[in-house]
Amino acid sequence: MARRYDPGRRTRIIDAALSVIAAEGMAGLSHRTVAAEADVPLGSTTYHFDSLDDLLVAALRRCNENFVQALRDSGVFDAEPGGGGSEADLADELARLLDRWFAGERGAIELEYELYLAALRRPALRPVAAEWTEEAVGLLSRRTDPGTARALVALMDGVCLQVLLAGGGLDAAYTREMLARIVAGGG
Repeated sequence: MARRYDPGRRTRIIDAALSVIAAEGMAGLSHRTVAAEADVPLGSTTYHFDSLDDLLVAALRRCNENFVQALRDSGVFDAEPGGGGSEADLADELARLLDRWFAGERGAIELEYELYLAALRRPALRPVAAEWTEEAVGLLSRRTDPGTARALVALMDGVCLQVLLAGGGLDAAYTREMLARIVAGGG
């Protein structure tokens, strides 16, 4: 019997892993649950991904790519450092961006952070988690100096985690004030 050519199978497996994690958390992830979700033979998951860590790296990388694209599409990072917008504007824009993210469905944000935090126990994920941070710092460095950009990313990460873990809403005014303090202290 000839092997069926299926160029989209690897992508479907990654999508299925993200679906399983979104529905059941990291504890529900196995080659078997992913194969069932992707509607592929179990051997396909192990053919494309030797280990669950390999699959998780691909899933986190996909989340990173989607998140960074959303950041780029937001327009917040279009101005050059020192021009095209004040420090207050940057703090306002970042607070509005966070507010928009939390005003919508939280599922994507929860999924991204679940994978991001999985790096605490899975060393294979750490370089990919660091890639996200570096991408975000690189984008913010278009509007401010790299040290301030790194501090802004750390604050936004902390705010996101607090909102997700506490189950409440984002306090946009307070977030804007904290972002403004960082921006004013940098650049």
